[in-house]
Amino acid sequence: MSTPRVRVFIACSLDGFIAGAGDDLSWLPPPSDDGSDHGYAAFMAQVGALLMGRRTFDVVAGFEGPWPYGETPVLVATRRPLQPLAPTVRAIHGPIPALVDQAKQAAAGRDVYLDGGELIRQALDAALVDELVVTLIPVVLGSGHPLFAGAQQRHRFELLANATLPGGLVQLTFRPLTQG
Repeated sequence: MSTPRVRVFIACSLDGFIAGAGDDLSWLPPPSDDGSDHGYAAFMAQVGALLMGRRTFDVVAGFEGPWPYGETPVLVATRRPLQPLAPTVRAIHGPIPALVDQAKQAAAGRDVYLDGGELIRQALDAALVDELVVTLIPVVLGSGHPLFAGAQQRHRFELLANATLPGGLVQLTFRPLTQG
C-alpha cells in the first residue's frame, strides 16, 4: 500500500482564479459529453478525508442536489459555528500542520484532499502538499479568488503529468520541490 498523500485537485482560470467575484463558479464547464469527469472520480476513490476551508464549505453548501462527498469525512477549517450538512462534516481549527494531521487521522491511511485557496497556500508554505492536480479552464475572469496569490514564499514544482481534455481544458499534475 502506498503512503497516504496530501493532494489538491482544483480548477483554475487562465488568469489564476479558482472562483470569480462573489464566489462565482458558473465559468466551470459541466462534465464532458462522454461522461468524463476529468479524473475526479478516480481521484476521489483514493481519498479518505477532505480538509477544506470555510469559504469553500459555504460555496459547496449552496450547491443543489445531494451532498457531493457521500460518506467521506469532511473537516472544515473554521472558528465560526458550523451547521454540518452531513454527519461526516465537522469543524476543526488550529495551525495548518495540526489541521493536516487531523485530516490524515480521519483519512485512515488514504489520501487527504485539500480544498480551498487559503488552505492550499498555507499548506504549500508549510511544505505539507504532496501533489497538485490543476485543471486549466480556457477562460479569463479578470477578477476573483486567486489560487496562489498570497503564498508567503516561492514554490517550485516538478511536472508529473499533463493531459489535454475535452473543451480545451489542460490538466497538469505537479509535485512540489523544495522551497526556494
